[in-house]
Amino acid sequence: MFILKKIISAFLSPLLISFLLSFLGLYLLWFTTKQKAGKILVLVGLVILTLFSYGIISNRLLRPLERRYEAFEIRSSSAVPETEDESTIRFVVVLGGGHTSDPELPLISQIGKDSLVRLIEGIRIYRKYPGAKLLLSGGAVFDPVSEAEIMARVAREMGVPERDIILESKSQDTRDEALFIKPIVGNEPFALVTTASHMPRSMALFKKLGMNPIPAPVGHSIKDRQGLSPTFLFPGTGGIRNAEMAIHEYVGMIWAKLRGQQ
Repeated sequence: MFILKKIISAFLSPLLISFLLSFLGLYLLWFTTKQKAGKILVLVGLVILTLFSYGIISNRLLRPLERRYEAFEIRSSSAVPETEDESTIRFVVVLGGGHTSDPELPLISQIGKDSLVRLIEGIRIYRKYPGAKLLLSGGAVFDPVSEAEIMARVAREMGVPERDIILESKSQDTRDEALFIKPIVGNEPFALVTTASHMPRSMALFKKLGMNPIPAPVGHSIKDRQGLSPTFLFPGTGGIRNAEMAIHEYVGMIWAKLRGQQ
């Protein structure tokens, strides 16, 4: 199921869809008599690529996910129930966001960008609460070393004592993370750190299991510009990446609902 979800999400990528349509159109133009169909497919492929390269659609898809929860310091009363007293936080949970354990690379180069941003935010929050534990989550899915272990190595380099680090290194996806973390944190309120776009799905999965996560979103991709930049006039890969992130999350939420996990 895990691999199937990954494959479905990959095939819904705007970049892959635009390539497939365009190359299919070129095939029809070069090797068949279906010239009109070929032209239409190439045109549609280019239109999709252009729209998502400018972020006209992708930003609208991603923004609602990223802005559903406020930053850890400025949460509104509606986001955090009164029963979740911040002074009682004993766990700061950081969900893994990718890594590559290449021993020839420095440690910081082995941890993925999303994981690093999440880890830094997790450590920042952990240091606000004396006695709290830093719970790092993520298994060895496509790598012999687990994400949790790589994050732990970085955390130790950043001054977090070994005694304050807890590893969850068996999970393959967010659902697994929630399942394996529940026996550790129980029903206690805890800070949940993950990428902003990933937070809605994570919160739903953790709450479904009766847990009490306090959202700490980080790594926002959609940022309101305070001034105009010339780069706004040109297409770029950022819009396509945002679309892929949004589609990945929406597919994940649909998948979870179909399986009764949300």
